[in-house]
Amino acid sequence: MSGKGDIRKRPEKDIYYLNIARAVAQRSPCIRRKFGAIIVKNDSIVSTGYNGPARGSINCDEVGCLKDILNLPHYSGYDFCPAVHAEENALLNAARHGSSVLGGILYLYGESPDGEVVEEGKPCDRCKRALINAGIDEVVTIRPDGKIVRYKVSDWAREDAENYLREFERIKKK
Repeated sequence: MSGKGDIRKRPEKDIYYLNIARAVAQRSPCIRRKFGAIIVKNDSIVSTGYNGPARGSINCDEVGCLKDILNLPHYSGYDFCPAVHAEENALLNAARHGSSVLGGILYLYGESPDGEVVEEGKPCDRCKRALINAGIDEVVTIRPDGKIVRYKVSDWAREDAENYLREFERIKKK
């Protein structure tokens, strides 16, 4: 059966890849938010990653989350959180297997631990820098309202330089 009313209509590519990133996120042991990332190059998935601690380390779902105990906001507490972010793990897994990510697109999906709320994937500064250096061209994520968001990684390099210079000047004036 085919046609406009076909309920088996193929999803557009961004939704297809974001759905795969969502499935990857289900492996995350994080009790605050689950993120999954996939890297696509030439329309093939070359790597996946989810947020969680380093291999062989302790999982928050085993002992609890210090960020929760301290009531810290999202995008903070990186100095003691054992998590390796989904974006980083996707890059590292590609490296472990010798897969080039140069020129690839990273799809990032996030949700609450219960899977009820979509969390827009906004790479932190550390992940942005890793994605820049790895040669990823674009990051695609989705907002809670279902809108697809595309980021050009090359813009982040410029923004990072501008932020650094702004902070440098602020501190020099003190």
